[in-house]
Amino acid sequence: MRTAVLAIALLVAGVHHALAQSPGDLIGTWKLVSASSVTADGKTNDAPYGLGPTGFLSYSRDGRMTAIISNGGRAPLSVADRITAPVDERAQAFATFLAYAGRYTVTGATVTHHIEAASIQNWVNGDQLRFFRLEGDRLTVRTPSTYSSGGQTQTIELVWERIK
Repeated sequence: MRTAVLAIALLVAGVHHALAQSPGDLIGTWKLVSASSVTADGKTNDAPYGLGPTGFLSYSRDGRMTAIISNGGRAPLSVADRITAPVDERAQAFATFLAYAGRYTVTGATVTHHIEAASIQNWVNGDQLRFFRLEGDRLTVRTPSTYSSGGQTQTIELVWERIK
């Protein structure tokens, strides 16, 4: 009986913690600290965006958000003009950079990004669901397990640190 009461108390505390999160908790600018992924068959990758990726995630009070992730180790284009750069270089630059922006809503420990502009045009006018956990100035954001990247279904987890 005592064990059951303790288990229920811990469950309620966990649910309360998740429900206590609000849009206000996310407001600010976050810098990417680490990234990892797990495929549907359990294979892990500690560098899904290469070694040393750079990224920023911002949430504003008026319900707007911006996300930018740049793979680590990106090669510069051979020319300054992104339009006249060789096709293979442009393809590589596109494949190693992700950016999107729009509005966001928070429900419990879930944030939904309502995409209005993106480096991946297919995302525009769609939603990107993310699960989040806050621990002090650390924000962990995880994609659903149905997320497809690099031709594989996987879960990507990003750890961010508040900078502003």
